[in-house]
Amino acid sequence: MKKVVTLLLAIAALATQVFAAERNISSREAKALLEKDRNVYLLDVRSPQEYSQGKLAGSALIPVGQLERRLAEVPKDKPVLVYCAVGSRSGYAAGLLARRGHKEVYNMTDGIVGWYRNGFPVQK
Repeated sequence: MKKVVTLLLAIAALATQVFAAERNISSREAKALLEKDRNVYLLDVRSPQEYSQGKLAGSALIPVGQLERRLAEVPKDKPVLVYCAVGSRSGYAAGLLARRGHKEVYNMTDGIVGWYRNGFPVQK
């Protein structure tokens, strides 16, 4: 029994470390984060067509389907804010980045749609 409890505690500690690197935030929280920390790497994981229709200023485009092979382009020494249209692709991407060693990853859960609905600027 003691071994089982020890094993469960070890698994829980590992899971906490893995998931602690990834955090879900709203577009309002994302805007505050970007205003507070100019060092944030802003990652758009939508398609090139979506990106050309409107993007957040200063963002880099790596479509979610290309992210795994382009991981080296995403800096590990900066916080990373990931967004897509409404938060689902960015959620997957944020999880991937966290599992691959990025220490501080944020998923904007309402995406650029939420950003726009809040009246925040979108670059065309």
